[in-house]
This record gives sequence, C-alpha cells and structure tokens, in this order.
Amino acid sequence: MASSTDPDRREEEENTVAAGEDEDTGAQIAPIVSLSEVAVTTGEEDEDVLLDLKSKLYRFDKEANQWKERGTGNVKLLKHRETGKVRLVMRQSKTLKICANHLVISTIKVQEHAGNDKSCVWHAADFADGELKEENFCIRFGSVENCKKFMEMMEKIVESLGKEEEKESKESTKVAELVEKLSVAGSNAEKPTNEELATAGDEPEARTKSRESALA
Repeated sequence: MASSTDPDRREEEENTVAAGEDEDTGAQIAPIVSLSEVAVTTGEEDEDVLLDLKSKLYRFDKEANQWKERGTGNVKLLKHRETGKVRLVMRQSKTLKICANHLVISTIKVQEHAGNDKSCVWHAADFADGELKEENFCIRFGSVENCKKFMEMMEKIVESLGKEEEKESKESTKVAELVEKLSVAGSNAEKPTNEELATAGDEPEARTKSRESALA
C-alpha cells in the first residue's frame, strides 16, 4: 500500500518498467520487401533553368468558349546546353503531370491579360498531351512582380531568337549570292567565244593543206 501512495516510490517503479521496455534484446527483424533505388529522369537533365515560378495555368477551350484550369505548379523556362533551344515546361505540383510543354520561338507574343495585372496570355504549339496542339494559354501568378518577371524573360528570349534568325537570314542571303556569282563566272569561263569557235573550225583545213604540201 505504501508503494502506491508514495510519489517517489511510484516514480522509481515507473522508471524501472520504462527501462525494461527500452532494453535492447539484440533481435533483428528482416524487412518483408526489399526496395532498390530507381533512377528517375525528368528530361531536364541537359537543360539550365532560366526561370522557375509558382503559378496557375489555364487553356482556352474553344468548344466551351471559356478558360479551363490546366493545373497549379511551377512554370519553368529551360535552355538546352547544346542546342541553345528554350522551352516552357510546367508540371502539376502534386501529380507532376505535365500541363504545358512547348518551345519558345521568335513568333510568340506574351501579353498582359485584360483586367488582371497578375496574369498574361500567349499562343503556342504545345506538346503536353503527346501531340502538337495549337493552344491559347493564360497563366496567373501570386504577385504582379512575378508576372512581370515571366513576361520580361519571355520577351528577352523571343527578341534574342529574332536577332539570331535575322543574322542567319542575312548570312544565307550572302552565301546564295556568292554561289550565284560563282555559277555565272564558271558558266562564262566554259563558254567559248565566237573567235575561238572560228579558229577551231579552221584548224582541220590547215592541217590537211600542210600534209599535202609535205607529200608534194
């Protein structure tokens, strides 16, 4: 009875029981299922991240004539280290399902969505569903600043692509002009003049007369 009413004695008994419960028996329990590490690839291993912002994406449903949500997650602008191509990729935050995946090309125009300075819209040929589809996208950010960052980065990439294409076009034009000049020069060099044709025609007759005089 004394042990049950004495707080010190009761605490000592409880500590003794707890120590017994925590005692290491040395037993080893083998796992039921053995799991091995699996390498997961995202397709982004050879790309550098230019932009990574949390957002919500919508696409315009032409049949329903309304915007429909595609998902919430992080929108990324990725630049390939070898080709230099930039693409926009967005995955849903929980399922990681791709809801946008398209190249950023020089003809893309990003505009602020009417009536909302946290949103912007653009048109692109998207490959998120495994086939190219012309889509109208609208993306909404949590702040005006993030929306501006996205628009400025997209515009910077598009402008850079436009300059590169213009440079390549000029170089291609120069090469074509040079090839044409070389072709014309080669054609003129191979074509004999009228005098050369006349001289060539007189040579057989001159040779015949020379032989006759030698025989005489």
